[in-house]
Amino acid sequence: MVNDVLHEPFELVLKELMEECPKGEHMHSFFELAYVVQGTGTQRINDNTVAYQAGHLFLLTPEDSYSLDFEEPTQLFFIRFNNIYVTGAYQQEILQQIEIILKNASHEPGCILKDEDDKIIVHPIMDAIIREHTKRGLYHKELLSQYINTLLVIVARNIMMALPEKINNHSDAKVLRILQYVQANIYNPEKLKGGHISAKFGISETYLARFFRKHTNETLQEYQTNYKLKLIENRLLNTDMRINEIAAEFGFTDKSHFNNMFKKHRGINPTEFRKMFFGFGNFGY
Repeated sequence: MVNDVLHEPFELVLKELMEECPKGEHMHSFFELAYVVQGTGTQRINDNTVAYQAGHLFLLTPEDSYSLDFEEPTQLFFIRFNNIYVTGAYQQEILQQIEIILKNASHEPGCILKDEDDKIIVHPIMDAIIREHTKRGLYHKELLSQYINTLLVIVARNIMMALPEKINNHSDAKVLRILQYVQANIYNPEKLKGGHISAKFGISETYLARFFRKHTNETLQEYQTNYKLKLIENRLLNTDMRINEIAAEFGFTDKSHFNNMFKKHRGINPTEFRKMFFGFGNFGY
């Protein structure tokens, strides 16, 4: 698998309209925002797949495994940056939070923009970035820097929307690291146990429980369950994975346990949830 490396703090790349993706599955050692200027197809990150269309903005974090399959000719615009760029882009008091927020992305496929108003805001910003990058007019570097910094703040805000309500850009850095750890290991039940997490972060299990609840307003178990349910819903709505495949992915020992957990929190079982949106379809149950 190809592992791309960025040799400058940031790089902008506008691809011509393409009939097929020039790269297969590959990884990055940097952050990348990929904006769909035109076209449709499917995006795959870390073995998870979802459809894309014009106007979608993807965030790829270091070590994500990534590929695209074009259904229609597609044009993409890439904004690639590393920690050096982030370090130079923000004042010191918010630098650490911005870095952690970007690294706290859920590594899931699909548009990073969850807020509908932000989707409206980002479209003209991306048009302006592409225009300045293409025409290279007077002060274009300064304008590009301002546009990209604004875009990163919007992206960070949308990432925060997936975190507990009490979390914000002033939250304790350690709780953000714990959230990042939980997200990264959500498919491994053993690593999500309180004892394992407390050992990982060098604090007692009792203190971990109090600390997490204080900073998130929910227990560690509640957060893990709610985050897992969001990912499961994404599988049900955006993939053709069978129910037993989804159950196995999230470490459930059997399909019955998986169904009971989902129904307890959503009121219906996974099959019924999928049928609500798609009817019977061709999915495996």
